[in-house]
Amino acid sequence: MRRLMEPFTASRLKVRKNNVIKDFVSAAGVFSVSHLVAFTQSETTLYMKLIRIPRGPTLTFRICSYSLTRDIIASLKTPHMEPKQFLYHPLVVMNNFSGKGMEFKLMTSMFQNMFPSINVEKVDLNHLRRCVVLNYNAEYQTIEFTHCNIQVSPVGLSKPVKKLIKAKVPDMSSYADIAEYMTRDGNLSESEGEMDGPANEVTLPQKLTSRGNVEAGKSAIRMHEIGPRLVMKLHKIEEGICDGEILFHDLFNKTDEEILKLKKEKEERQQLKEERRKRQEENVRLKDARKRRSEKSSSNTKSVKRDESHTALDTSDDDDDYFEKEVGVKPDPDILKKARKRPAVSHGNNRRFKKFKQGGSVEKKESKTPATPFKKHLRKGKNIRH
Repeated sequence: MRRLMEPFTASRLKVRKNNVIKDFVSAAGVFSVSHLVAFTQSETTLYMKLIRIPRGPTLTFRICSYSLTRDIIASLKTPHMEPKQFLYHPLVVMNNFSGKGMEFKLMTSMFQNMFPSINVEKVDLNHLRRCVVLNYNAEYQTIEFTHCNIQVSPVGLSKPVKKLIKAKVPDMSSYADIAEYMTRDGNLSESEGEMDGPANEVTLPQKLTSRGNVEAGKSAIRMHEIGPRLVMKLHKIEEGICDGEILFHDLFNKTDEEILKLKKEKEERQQLKEERRKRQEENVRLKDARKRRSEKSSSNTKSVKRDESHTALDTSDDDDDYFEKEVGVKPDPDILKKARKRPAVSHGNNRRFKKFKQGGSVEKKESKTPATPFKKHLRKGKNIRH
């Protein structure tokens, strides 16, 4: 689908498992995205959601059958997958979307607005390389979604002439001259004869870059399917982005009373959500206020400690003044420092004691470790030389 929407699509978008619709909706406004196509799968079937950004609606289609691009290309003898055709947006062709219901109007506007509009008078025919065909089947109420390549070839030319006007010259080694090649039998294949006719023949208003297609000349328009192909059915239409009032449902038809009841329940849920949001904002405000008060009290505590330290310094200055007043001489700073120091607390003899059990009682006994000769010499102050 991304290749189909080229060039106005996010072809390199990477989707992770934890991404939700809100992530893409929030980023859509930055990149000027107008529509979002999402595929979801349930246990029974596959769904495609077309979302109009930023306010909806959301159209959900149930996919009945599909064919991938690679499968369609593999089934073709000559696939037409020129890279240059994806440089321009495709043309939208819609058929049988003429119902009277509201769902037909929404589907028509959604599909038309997904692709850029064209001006018929000023459009360059060389840019119309692809088309998206949407056919509504009224009998089964399904939509056939097809992606095709547009090819324009001149009409009234034989097969040898068409080969000559191409860039590659055919092999004519088996002919005596050019006249024999031009007048041979089987100049036109049966398939080409069936494809060309009044239904697909047009008069070109412009000259095309392809060979043989000149202005005011007749050419045949041929379409080759390049995939993907979808057969889908409209399942439901929601007012918002995947969450809103259901405007249409293919399985359930609700009465006016049920619709009013659902609207009332939705309003109640919205009101409850608003109350919770206000309560949360109030809690956040109170939490910030408590935090500011705690920071203010901690700053006051620090200022009190700072004042106490200044008071202690002032007390030391008062001691110096008192000493000078009584003695008549300024005190020595070392004397006051020593006087202010606390006296060392004596804990008795610092002898090591060993605890051991004897007769079920614990006794303390002075450890008498026998001194080695080396230690005896150290006590006497003798020097030991080796």
